[in-house]
Amino acid sequence: MSEHTIRLGPFSPPLQSERTALEAEAQALGLAAGGGRAAAVSTQPGAALLQVQGVSIDYRTRERVVRATHRVGFDVHAGDRFVLLGASGCGKSTLLKSIAGFIAPSEGQILLNGHAVTRPGPDRVVVFQEFDQLPPWKTVRDNVMFPLLASRSVGRKEAAERAALYIDKVGLTKFADVHPHQLSGGMKQRVAIARALVMQPQVLLMDEPFAALDALTRRRMQEELLSLWDEFRFTLIFVTHSIEEALVVGNRIAILSPHPGRLRAEVNSHQFGLHSLGGTEFQATAQRIHRLLFDEPAAGAVPGSVQADAEALAPGRQGGVPLVNPQRPAGSLPFQISV
Repeated sequence: MSEHTIRLGPFSPPLQSERTALEAEAQALGLAAGGGRAAAVSTQPGAALLQVQGVSIDYRTRERVVRATHRVGFDVHAGDRFVLLGASGCGKSTLLKSIAGFIAPSEGQILLNGHAVTRPGPDRVVVFQEFDQLPPWKTVRDNVMFPLLASRSVGRKEAAERAALYIDKVGLTKFADVHPHQLSGGMKQRVAIARALVMQPQVLLMDEPFAALDALTRRRMQEELLSLWDEFRFTLIFVTHSIEEALVVGNRIAILSPHPGRLRAEVNSHQFGLHSLGGTEFQATAQRIHRLLFDEPAAGAVPGSVQADAEALAPGRQGGVPLVNPQRPAGSLPFQISV
């Protein structure tokens, strides 16, 4: 992989939350209980901030155990906009929840700054797709202040100041004292983003946050997210099933195969953005990603197996693309391509 040189924004290492009477609600936001300060960021220059190492995730039904992801591995560097892209049911949201600390891997491990992720924490904050993630009895200001107060990271005065800053950054200053039911879907998602960023997390996790919005609002939210990233350079892991959105939002895209999710390829997309929509190179890359997502596996191979993935992506096949290292041991993943 290429070496990353990222300009970091003004985010400081977050504080570990303390046990409070609001612990249950804080847990839903990924604020783990426990006293003391979080360890300072110890990532060495050039080292990955987050490492997902051979992660498999299973869940149980009454009849059987179902595998959601199978031995997925990738690195995320500070300042990356890393996208998990795949069809519905490939396990991308499950993998995001495991990174957040809500679901323990059945196999493999997830490391943040070299330390295993075992539970939710304020260093990883999630923005969900659902609009009802905001407590309806709290105003916009109270919603944004809540994680700071619940974690006892700062006092009320500083919490109010920081909340006002991020409310302004998402363009909702005039709506700071209204309640969620008075807001549109796009405005609610802006509040959720402000509430996440006010914690200054090491990693911002977004689970298809714009999927329920209409097309025009979705495009506007993509613009605003990229504008916020350009100012603060936070580390983002973004889940989507839209190829176009992945190319617009991400600088790196991990492509997951259909159920169970395996890392089929990784695409560099730093050259694309909203300005690229409709361009020849953008459309060609989108078509290539579509083939990686949906081409049928080779005849004779078990669908979704390592063999099927390797044969479907082999150079010379219709729709295939050259791989960085075709001479790899049988069964090794992930495949990585440079676009």
